[in-house]
Amino acid sequence: MITLILYRRERTTMTESQATNSTTTQTPQRPTSFPPQHQNRQPGLEQNMNPLPEAESPIYRPAGKLMGKVAIVSGGDSGIGRAVSIIYAKEGADVSVIYLNENVDAEETKKQIEAEGRKCLLINGDIGDPAFCKQAVEKTATELGRLDIVVNNAAEQHPQDKLEQITPEQLERTFRTNVFGMFYLSQAAMPHLKPGSTIINTTSITAYRGSPTLLDYSSTKGAQVAFTRSLAMNVIGQGIRVNAVAPGPVWTPLIPSTFDAQQVAKFGADTPMKRAGQPDELAPAFVYLASEDSSYMAGQVLHVNGGEVVNG
Repeated sequence: MITLILYRRERTTMTESQATNSTTTQTPQRPTSFPPQHQNRQPGLEQNMNPLPEAESPIYRPAGKLMGKVAIVSGGDSGIGRAVSIIYAKEGADVSVIYLNENVDAEETKKQIEAEGRKCLLINGDIGDPAFCKQAVEKTATELGRLDIVVNNAAEQHPQDKLEQITPEQLERTFRTNVFGMFYLSQAAMPHLKPGSTIINTTSITAYRGSPTLLDYSSTKGAQVAFTRSLAMNVIGQGIRVNAVAPGPVWTPLIPSTFDAQQVAKFGADTPMKRAGQPDELAPAFVYLASEDSSYMAGQVLHVNGGEVVNG
């Protein structure tokens, strides 16, 4: 009987301690709607969004999974790219951030990476230009000493109601950024990647279920899935793993810069979770794919989309 009483007291104490700790790591409250807003420029600016996207999760606990590695992240100035860059820094990686021209957003990302005690290199330019991609990779390898992780994240979209409204210029531009850029950056990186290196591509749920107003964008995302699977098969013998993440609706500068104010206000409400995702909810998937935790995974796509079940 005495033993039983002591056991119960011990269990009670542990439960109270766990309850105390849980109050400091509660799941963040996520917005379920947004104020109507629109930005008359592309790429959009994170600094002008209301509310600001959530780039860091208060409940994430880093474990040094990328210690000593170097990552290059396209579109790393804001949105998903910023969240990935910051979480990589938390896990011990130095990060090269590629962006087009969003200088203020990029400087903020650099500030947050350096706050984690890691190095950050900012490189601005157009990933649709193969010469730029080669220069960016060489600069990264030279100044940061190596290259282990490539995150092909940059993208653009231009909604149109009808197929006939998509001009040849828009079609070419969307494919140049979303598909050609992914090819060019990966090609430039290959001479620097070694066994254990990883390439991670950001595709989209639209590759699997389509989108009536994002015909060209959805097509590029389907191409990215095929590229991920094919490149994974091509380089697996070199010990390099290639995978992808397919986000659902996520609150990033791409949204207010491409949709009208009323569409923005209800963005993400049609998901099973009835809300848009936040960039910090995507970032751990990129850690998993970049680290040895995913050592037996190649050619796969992780679906972080608010609960929508997709096939393929």
